[in-house]
Amino acid sequence: MEFNHDYKLVCVTNRHLVKGDFYLQIKSILESRFKPDMLVLREKDLKEEEYQVVAENVMEICQGSGTKCILHYFKDVALSLGADGIHLPYTKFMDMPGTEKKQVKIKGVSVHSVTEALNAQKSGASYIMAGHIYKTACKHGLEPRGTGFLKEICTAVDIPVYAIGGINIDNARECIEAGASGVCLMSGYMNK
Repeated sequence: MEFNHDYKLVCVTNRHLVKGDFYLQIKSILESRFKPDMLVLREKDLKEEEYQVVAENVMEICQGSGTKCILHYFKDVALSLGADGIHLPYTKFMDMPGTEKKQVKIKGVSVHSVTEALNAQKSGASYIMAGHIYKTACKHGLEPRGTGFLKEICTAVDIPVYAIGGINIDNARECIEAGASGVCLMSGYMNK
């Protein structure tokens, strides 16, 4: 099945899903016909020092590829490495000082309500990830929020919204029709 798209693709990493070498997988993703517009390095199990080493390697791989490398959670690592951007949970973003926000070009925020989306936008977010939209192994036991929730978020804000959670080739278009600017894929990229 051909995967034609007119929307942004965001790769969210999880090296535990990769069957081979993680860095080779990243290179392969960046050379594929499904090359993402952004790659969010989301390795939640790492300590900050470990994350920085992985971030340095992935940023080097992304350099010159046209794919923005967005670091996750560790704002100090993003600031010290001069990353393209940072993606943070809502509360961590809201607590980030404005002087630090100004130092980062792209600021992404995970939200779970319209109120959070509006607050994040008002506080300088460049984009929002809204989810989880469909059932996903990452959120086992939690009911998905669905495309109705996604549409509410997309209608409420004026910045790009990326749908996350259980998204694949079969349901991505539903997210775009709900107003999303793009979709986030984890297993679709990590399991290849």
